[in-house]
Amino acid sequence: MKYYTRRFVRPNDLNMSERLFGGQLLSWIDEEAAIYASCQMCHDRIVTKYISEIDFKMSAKTGDILEFGLEVVGAGRTSISVRCEVRHKKSKAVVIKIERMVFVALSDTGVPVPYRGMPQLAVFRKQAS
Repeated sequence: MKYYTRRFVRPNDLNMSERLFGGQLLSWIDEEAAIYASCQMCHDRIVTKYISEIDFKMSAKTGDILEFGLEVVGAGRTSISVRCEVRHKKSKAVVIKIERMVFVALSDTGVPVPYRGMPQLAVFRKQAS
């Protein structure tokens, strides 16, 4: 997985517990993943169709730098599936994992259409136990 973007956690991003508000993080993820998917698909008009189970692993606080990792895990005729992981820049500790986000290419009228890009699928290797 490659890490493409970094963001500072600022005071305005916090919840009442002085930790990064989950909704803010999900908004950042949706935006970053959509940009990544759009680039992979070579298509400007896309929508988020599906987001799998969201697994928050740890929190973040003011001043933390988070980095966003993305990779393509599936591709169809009109859509691609992306995996996302957000981690702390310094410690590499994972903040959140989303195994699958699906993005669909749309026509000007909002109908799914084939895209022209050639997404690079992640290669998976099973580790021997």
